[in-house]
Amino acid sequence: MTDPLLVDLSRLQFALTAMYHFLFVPLTLGLSILVAMMETVYVMTRRKIWRDMTKFWGLLFGINFALGVATGLTMEFQFGMNWAYYSHYVGDVFGAPLAIEGLMAFFLEATFVGLFFFGWDKLSALAHCVVTWLMALGTNFSALWILIANGWMQNPVGSLFNPDTMRMEVTDFAAVIFNPVAQAKFVHTVSAGYVCGAVFVLGVSAFYILRGRHLELAKRSFAIAAAFGLASALSVVVLGDESGYAVTDHQKMKLAAMEAMWHTEPAPAAFTAVGVPDLESRTTRYALHIPYAMGLIGTRSLTTEIPGITELVGHAKDRIRNGLVAYAALERIKANRTDAAARADFARTQQDLGYAQLLKPLIGDPLKASDADIDRAAWSTVPHVPSLFFTFRAMVACGFLLIALFGAALWYTAREAEAPRWLFRAALFALPLPWIAIEFGWFVAEFGRQPWIIEGVLPTALATSELGIPSLLITIAGFTGVYGVLAVIEVQLMLRAIAKGPVTLAEDPAALFPGVGTNRNEAGLAAAE
Repeated sequence: MTDPLLVDLSRLQFALTAMYHFLFVPLTLGLSILVAMMETVYVMTRRKIWRDMTKFWGLLFGINFALGVATGLTMEFQFGMNWAYYSHYVGDVFGAPLAIEGLMAFFLEATFVGLFFFGWDKLSALAHCVVTWLMALGTNFSALWILIANGWMQNPVGSLFNPDTMRMEVTDFAAVIFNPVAQAKFVHTVSAGYVCGAVFVLGVSAFYILRGRHLELAKRSFAIAAAFGLASALSVVVLGDESGYAVTDHQKMKLAAMEAMWHTEPAPAAFTAVGVPDLESRTTRYALHIPYAMGLIGTRSLTTEIPGITELVGHAKDRIRNGLVAYAALERIKANRTDAAARADFARTQQDLGYAQLLKPLIGDPLKASDADIDRAAWSTVPHVPSLFFTFRAMVACGFLLIALFGAALWYTAREAEAPRWLFRAALFALPLPWIAIEFGWFVAEFGRQPWIIEGVLPTALATSELGIPSLLITIAGFTGVYGVLAVIEVQLMLRAIAKGPVTLAEDPAALFPGVGTNRNEAGLAAAE
């Protein structure tokens, strides 16, 4: 039996590195598109201010991009280090999207990032603009393949367990790519990244406006961030609804835990706006319900029920018992590869093999399980309800606050009216909100999948490497220390670039991009202006 502390520490280490890495990813996604939009305006208008905006925000993008790459590599190494059995069990499926991300998207992204920074004096204005859009495209491609891999963990389609190799293998790669959960996660995550980039530009621009500095650049940046941010924030709501619909179809227990829905309600189910989930009584105290809302959001119908936690636990018990048939058949196959009856039994019940494995952390040998053991294993499929309930609502609250902020900013900029100072202060203080919402969103997605590392296929408790507790403690401390230093460097570089501002850049581009000047076409345009 696996030491529970080993599992918890392995999960903690991966959570720390993954959530730290995702501090940089959304800003990279958002800034890449905004920078490409700014350069497009420059190419269309040939106004020098838009070129300066492109270079200034591009510098901040570059600082953030470098830290994102450095922290992302660590995560992939952890699969082999801390999750060896996971890598063995599903590596043939999970490894393919990661390999494609590394070979195609990452190199595409890195190549055009280099051309963006060092191609100003080598390329025409139009060619450089194309490079910038390809850089943004590469950034999004990178996110696509990562989220295809993650989506497969949430909904393992296009694959099958092979009893001869004792591993999951791809049976339909197209199904893996077009997995509805993966596609919903991709568009939702990318649009959240766009919101993050827009809030960053909005907040920094508001800082300049409040200080009365770089007003020409700041006001234009504020306007484009307001419009892009509002469109992105509204798309997050729409695409979040699509993501929730996918969860209803494929991860019913996660949805029930997010809503603290302890029992199945008559359709259409109500949405619990606020409440206090009680694990002891398995009820939600002080609940405020919005009638019909959850049924409409989760099923898009008035007649389809959303199963509650208790009913889903009962369903899990049935799947555990069916999985025990598969587990017993697999043991017979291992003893006799030619046992046709065992293979027939396994083929009939293999979809529930993972549920039988939930018993392993409890008693070691699933075939010796009692009814009480099966009951414990079934209830282990329920993630920690209060954590998901409150985190999900905090995420949603952050999202609607940002919609209100973008709406107010766009209202004033569209009317070309003088915005009140409170709006700029609000934009500045709202800077942390997209990161809070995004981190909470990932917490809901990943913690809500527990106890599965692969939904319905492999329990997290069985996926770890055989590491010593001291090794994990040392690496956790090491990662925390190194990442703490990197965070300080990132913040200092960002603040230094923001403090220096675009004025130095406008006067001397080489000051922020050493070795990079303006090409002859740009020099002529500058002279004409």
